[in-house]
Amino acid sequence: MPTFASDGLTLAYDHFPGEGRPVILIHSFTSNRNENWRRLGWYGAFERKRIHMAALDCRGHGDSAKPHDPSAYTRAKMVGDIVALLDHLGSERADLVGFSMGARIALACALEYPKRFPLVTLGGIGIKLFEPRAPGYPMAEAMEAADPDAIADPMLRSFRRFADEQGEDRLALAALTRSNDAPFTRDEISKLAVETLVVAGSRDDLAGDPRALAALIPGAKAVTLPGCDHFSAIPHALFKAAVFDFLDGTLE
Repeated sequence: MPTFASDGLTLAYDHFPGEGRPVILIHSFTSNRNENWRRLGWYGAFERKRIHMAALDCRGHGDSAKPHDPSAYTRAKMVGDIVALLDHLGSERADLVGFSMGARIALACALEYPKRFPLVTLGGIGIKLFEPRAPGYPMAEAMEAADPDAIADPMLRSFRRFADEQGEDRLALAALTRSNDAPFTRDEISKLAVETLVVAGSRDDLAGDPRALAALIPGAKAVTLPGCDHFSAIPHALFKAAVFDFLDGTLE
């Protein structure tokens, strides 16, 4: 298992050499590189197209380091991990494909380092990006709960059960959700200066409308996946098709 160092942590990744600058895949919360990308067919799709690709386990997930301190999960540190991976690969620039949490990290990367990340796909997010965070830390409390069946909210319960199925460190995940970064604003999103694709399912109540978010980003494109919710969008063939069309410049 290859690893790289970032901020004193050891993080796991997979790397498939290919043509062009690398594409870095950034997974969603409670998932990991194997579940989000390998099992759901993304690795194979990139390999068949011979596209240079890397995918990491974000800190707190999978085979990567899992600190229990919320200060270890600031947006700046999560972005720093992507930059560290790019440097480790010996590449000056990379394209990014992120889903949900991974999309937020990709967005932050593009805002902070537009010359290094000139093309980003933001999957599983939409206009609800700007909704205020629920008071308290309900996701952290769900991860810390002794009995997942006692979690009243169905969405929180589904995330908790998924984390358990993946064997994730629930205390690390709780710490991640307790980090207190300021939310993204419409003003900063309107200044995003990279090629951007926003993708979400038509039934994704967590993301909201991807077209409304894309409308705020200069030149951005949007794709709505028919019939998909937040969890069924990732393996969808239309998601993969949109990403590859976007990467090769043919998405209309």
